[in-house]
Amino acid sequence: MSLKEKLSQDIKNCMKTAQKDRLQYGRTLHAAIRKKEIDDRIDLNDADIEKIVSSLVKQRLDSIEQFGKGGRTDLVAKEKAELQFLQEYLPQQLTDEELRKVIHDTISDSKSQGSQDFGKVMKLLMPKVRGRTDGKKVSQLVKSLLG
Repeated sequence: MSLKEKLSQDIKNCMKTAQKDRLQYGRTLHAAIRKKEIDDRIDLNDADIEKIVSSLVKQRLDSIEQFGKGGRTDLVAKEKAELQFLQEYLPQQLTDEELRKVIHDTISDSKSQGSQDFGKVMKLLMPKVRGRTDGKKVSQLVKSLLG
């Protein structure tokens, strides 16, 4: 089942079971997907949808951080619930150990020597981990391992 089909099915189930919050999250995601499809005049595949979901996840994480700093625990809880919903549409996230292994393998495969090869490593690494971990985290680990 494609991600669009899964989302459509989830929206229908939320309507049937009167899960208002999840229904709103699903509609928000559906609107983001439709907007991209209409703007680019294409039919998105699962990889494209994962990119959209990843950007929405990143937005939620930033919002959680900002609301936390502002003491708005009510909004933090709402954003965390939406974040949890969005993560259902992403592949299984990599653990720190798995990420380090992938980075080590990529560095050795590319025969990188030092920090000057950062861009080369990232270019090879990001397609392997996209949607499965945070890019900022990947960048920091690569810098520390090449440094």
